[in-house]
Amino acid sequence: MTAVTPTGSGHDARSLVIRNLVKEYRRGTPVLRGINLAIPGRGLTAIIGPSGTGKSTLIRCINRLVEPTSGEILFMGKDLARLRGGDLRAARRRIGMVFQEYNLVERLTVMENLLSGRLGYVPVWRAWLRKFPQKDIDRAFELLDAVGLGSFATQRADALSGGQRQRVGIARAIMQEPDLILADEPTSSLDPKTSVEIMEILTKLAGERDIPVIVNIHDVELARRFAQRIIGMTEGQVVYDGPPDGLTDDHLRTIYGGENWLNERSGT
Repeated sequence: MTAVTPTGSGHDARSLVIRNLVKEYRRGTPVLRGINLAIPGRGLTAIIGPSGTGKSTLIRCINRLVEPTSGEILFMGKDLARLRGGDLRAARRRIGMVFQEYNLVERLTVMENLLSGRLGYVPVWRAWLRKFPQKDIDRAFELLDAVGLGSFATQRADALSGGQRQRVGIARAIMQEPDLILADEPTSSLDPKTSVEIMEILTKLAGERDIPVIVNIHDVELARRFAQRIIGMTEGQVVYDGPPDGLTDDHLRTIYGGENWLNERSGT
């Protein structure tokens, strides 16, 4: 295990440093081509880019849902790329995840799905019997109110709309009390109005709790509206890294590939 000594404030301790990250699903065909990033432990960072450029792979390498081929992922004093067994499970407890397809347990209630965010913190027998501490139950009710689902606690997840399911997914990630939230295309299955609502909820809840967020998002305007920092990727490489107001049409041409994309976006 590679240890990294955090320095400075709590924000610095929660910074994420990625060094020379490579991922190959097929040998000799890298999806990520030596990614180097330093993301501070605050605010919302958006990753944009065309489909197939490695955005989801990058997000999933961070919490090891995808195994990196090589490189370092330094977070909270450890290299996540090298953790195994109990050390990896402990690190994952500190990283909340919001999924594109929600990843709820459909047959369980909304409340039970929220409480699953505490599974890494309770004994196995308690989880098996669904006997969670009262403080966790109280907190789950508070979060349901915060995402506008206070009256849905006993409904099964499969009775919810897509937007409601994603609200549950965000609340479940917050239930972990994480030091970082990763969101993998959280709005891609939603209509424009619901997409804005989901980003507002994610930004508000994480911001109130001072939890940094890294979101992979396909909608450039949503990224500009909600992110403090945008990372633009194409062909497995970072080609833009900076503030939203610095993202120009020239950068977008590089990221998405020429004038045709800009013309389609503007409707011309």
